[in-house]
Amino acid sequence: MTEGINQQIAEAMAHLEATQAAVAKAEAGLRDATATARSRDRAVEATVGAQGQLTGLKFLDNKYQGMTATQLSASVLEAAHQARTKVTRQVMDTFGPLMGANPAIPGGRPIEVDWAGIFGADAVGGSGRGGGRSAGDRLRDEIHEDDTDTDTSTGRSRA
Repeated sequence: MTEGINQQIAEAMAHLEATQAAVAKAEAGLRDATATARSRDRAVEATVGAQGQLTGLKFLDNKYQGMTATQLSASVLEAAHQARTKVTRQVMDTFGPLMGANPAIPGGRPIEVDWAGIFGADAVGGSGRGGGRSAGDRLRDEIHEDDTDTDTSTGRSRA
């Protein structure tokens, strides 16, 4: 009986050590990871690092010159959000397979990770307060609403 338990412990420890090595390799591989995305209007390109930090921003084809400050900021936010979503997916795809249950432990369970709690619901495609819509989408809606507001006293558009 003791021999069987010792064997299970040895197998569980071997699996744990292999998982620790795989996590270390994944961390090293992601340390310099980046993701780049463009806004839908193709005016802005943003690059973020593995932790979602903005590392690069390009204004493409001088399109920004014909944009209002609000439109440009919406494009920047949208491109940055899309890039963060890409790098978040890369992190989740890398670490997800390492979260499985240890097969050497009877009744073992996989590690549950609250990805939305770590990265935010928008970044992982969940439905947080924004209903899964990006900050750029919400800002664009506000811009559109501002551009087409109607003066209720005259019934005319205030665009």
